[in-house]
Amino acid sequence: MKPVLEVCTHSVESAVSAERGGAMRLELCANLMIGGTSPDEDLFRMVRERVSVPVRVLLRPRCGDFLYTESEFELLCRQVKRFAALGTDGIVIGVLTPEGDLDEERMAKLISLAGGCGVTLHRAFDVCRDPFAALETAKRLGVDTILTSGQQADCTAGADLLHALVAKAGEDVQILVGAGVNADVIRDLQPKTGANAFHLSAKRVENSRMQFRRENVPMGLPGLSEFSLWQCDENAVRAAREAFDACCGAGQEART
Repeated sequence: MKPVLEVCTHSVESAVSAERGGAMRLELCANLMIGGTSPDEDLFRMVRERVSVPVRVLLRPRCGDFLYTESEFELLCRQVKRFAALGTDGIVIGVLTPEGDLDEERMAKLISLAGGCGVTLHRAFDVCRDPFAALETAKRLGVDTILTSGQQADCTAGADLLHALVAKAGEDVQILVGAGVNADVIRDLQPKTGANAFHLSAKRVENSRMQFRRENVPMGLPGLSEFSLWQCDENAVRAAREAFDACCGAGQEART
């Protein structure tokens, strides 16, 4: 499989910055600060109008675990159909059973609704019971990519499992290394794992342009400042791309 440097973005500005920095593919979501949820249809349209690299859409009805109610799953089905019709290059999904296994029946339904576009199994994989059993299920389902940190809080700590997953996946599934990825991590982990696909958000915190500030009225999660905005750091993406090309031999041809 071709080497891939994927950048997770949650705004038009971040998507444009990621492409300028050298991202080869985007994952589009909303609410990046809580792990990402399904984006708005108009956000997807605007991003597609402004970037030329492939865009995969994260579809997650809420934050938290990956065991979904009937209504949540129905929402996921509707979202898959809608974004497939809008021309997404791929969907990013994950559904688990109460026992911590990949829910093969529900995953199969979502994939069938995707109409042949690419499919990434997101980090639901990192909280499943048996990563190798989940890998085999993903192969049967036709998943082409698994986003994983090696079942750790960050990918550096998961290096051993990532190495084993890359070897086990072979040419059937691409292991996309994520969680804590930057240029230095790519240089360190690529030779250790053999991975040729990495995923990062390259986020930086920008100060709000608001001049008047009422600091003691939170609108969301306690402790999360309303005046700190997350955006993609183009320079961080560029540094990651340079490290990626050096390690994976992507070169100029990978930009096409």
